[in-house]
Amino acid sequence: MESGGPEEPESPGRSASLSQPEEEAAEAPAETSTVNPLLEPALTGNVEGLQKIFEDPANPHHEQAMQLLLEEDMVGRNLLYAACMAGQSDVIRALAKYGVNLNEKSARGYTLLHCAAAWGRLETLKVLVDLDVDIAALNFREETARDVAARYSQTECVEFLDWADARLTLRKCIGKFFATITDMEKGPGKLLKEDKNTILSACRAKNEWLETHLEASISELLEQKQLLEDIVTPIFTKISAPRQAKSAKSVI
Repeated sequence: MESGGPEEPESPGRSASLSQPEEEAAEAPAETSTVNPLLEPALTGNVEGLQKIFEDPANPHHEQAMQLLLEEDMVGRNLLYAACMAGQSDVIRALAKYGVNLNEKSARGYTLLHCAAAWGRLETLKVLVDLDVDIAALNFREETARDVAARYSQTECVEFLDWADARLTLRKCIGKFFATITDMEKGPGKLLKEDKNTILSACRAKNEWLETHLEASISELLEQKQLLEDIVTPIFTKISAPRQAKSAKSVI
């Protein structure tokens, strides 16, 4: 289990009264009158045990598996939050394939990513980001998971989330340029074949770079984004300039 995290008010699976709203991310889902059969395997990392409940029709809890997993406490947290607090990364990855919403928020807006960040569960953060959770999601304090990690002095988590954000920024930049080309082809604007091929080639090259440089630093990611913009932006500027001149002439 990963180390670190805010001081735990109570053990995962037990109820607790909150003295400060911000401590919600550090608490565990409340225990119901009947012990949830998914609780023990979720907290101990017993992936095989969880899979038997979800996939074996003969298991007495099979039909209720998803209901048990998503059973919430009074502030909207389910067992996925408990698994994040316990640093059970394999459990999160295993449960994700059953179609759970990894971006769902608690009553105060905390996501699983916020929870893992508060507790300093670096490996769990990596799994969640790999599963494409929203790293920009905000809690009731308008904090991202990165902000929560910083508030709890989880330095490694802060550094990782900064890196993940830089990687996502480059990916979004590539996607934006691809989308722009598609929109231009649908509209009245004309894009020369040579210019289109230049943009597509640059975007594909950056996509390939991302896939082959999984350990790239933040500075390298930002540099690649700038290089892409240096290639594409002048082309879009050239296309828009004549339209602007024509518009100005018609006004005169």
